[in-house]
Amino acid sequence: MFSEKTALLLDMNSTFMFGEDRFSDAEDFSLYYSKIGGTLAHGEINRIIRSVYKYLDARYPDENFRHNFPSVETAIHELTGAQLGKDEIKKIVETFAFHELGYIPKDYAAALHTLRQRFTLAAVIDIWSPKTAWLETFDRAGIAHLFSAMSFSSDHGMVKPSPKSFELVLNQLGISKAAAIVIGDSPRRDLGGANNAGIDCILVGGAEHPHALQSFSNLLELCEKI
Repeated sequence: MFSEKTALLLDMNSTFMFGEDRFSDAEDFSLYYSKIGGTLAHGEINRIIRSVYKYLDARYPDENFRHNFPSVETAIHELTGAQLGKDEIKKIVETFAFHELGYIPKDYAAALHTLRQRFTLAAVIDIWSPKTAWLETFDRAGIAHLFSAMSFSSDHGMVKPSPKSFELVLNQLGISKAAAIVIGDSPRRDLGGANNAGIDCILVGGAEHPHALQSFSNLLELCEKI
């Protein structure tokens, strides 16, 4: 299965990052927002963040937004009009990113180091906020240098299962589709996007699908079996 492969194109959320997307009804977004100097009332910032999340969540599976997915800032403008200044919008985006961001367990960071010894690694990542906080998290986890190419959907508006972000990474690496395998947890987004791009895919996280080459309980198990 891996004998002809030279590159792994990794999904991020629930593949090597966990605890992301903390947007439940119980979440109090005002705590972080106030910490960074936001001045909107407690109830108002919570209403805005929840509205932005619902706005984006409704559009995420919609094929009409597959290649032009709106940014968090666009959603804020659409929902609040011109009532907020640039600095306030920046704080709302930062608050949204804080709750969208997950963490990278040490054993998963170690697994990425192990995989990098055999394969070229790339990342094909769907996020809604600007990538700054994620790049900083990669640096702190000691994995940023492991990726020879990265695609963040918030850079270009292309979300899975579009094949275009996978093709973008292949072009950055300068390799053929046959030389790569996509690793991800979502049959619709990761496997679907890989299939649309003509790339083989392995599912992790317990998901199974007949079109996947194989399924593993998590990235750690995959790393052990290679």
